[in-house]
Amino acid sequence: MTDRETYVPGPVSGARVEKHGEKWTLILVRELRHRPELVWQALTEPEHLHEWAPFDTDASLATAGTTVKLKWANAPVPVETRVTRAEAPSVLEYGDIRWELERRGSGTRLTLWHSIDRRFVSWGAAGWHIAFDVLDRMLSGNPIGRLAGADATRVNAWQQLRAEYARQFGSEEPGGTAQQNHDG
Repeated sequence: MTDRETYVPGPVSGARVEKHGEKWTLILVRELRHRPELVWQALTEPEHLHEWAPFDTDASLATAGTTVKLKWANAPVPVETRVTRAEAPSVLEYGDIRWELERRGSGTRLTLWHSIDRRFVSWGAAGWHIAFDVLDRMLSGNPIGRLAGADATRVNAWQQLRAEYARQFGSEEPGGTAQQNHDG
């Protein structure tokens, strides 16, 4: 079996939501063993994003004012998004996403803020949780390949991970298949 086939998500931790009507902001924090400059590169460069993120981009996200096309996993068309803030290697903002990187010893505390429809916040949390696991493995030199969208829902323990986030947030469960609302 490959690392990808035996991958199991880590425990639910470091997540909360801020509620603003129908839009909630999902906040996820992950401690990474990698220096901020390396994490920044993984957050901004298309070839790195393709390995772990739930979207592809047609250009670097490292420069404020740049307009890029984000193609979310399983989305039919790309969404044009403007990078509104890029202060390497500490703050990155585009669309409805904000990243902060804080040096912690030789590693990085990575914090994500993602505005998301309240009905899909547990799906978003589970998806980003898996993406962060994949990111950490990629940065450690043990890549398992991107697990996003429908691929993420086939991961062992996906339903449990999503349900744990739903309980933690007190969020409603959507019916049907895995969906996420991504506004650009």
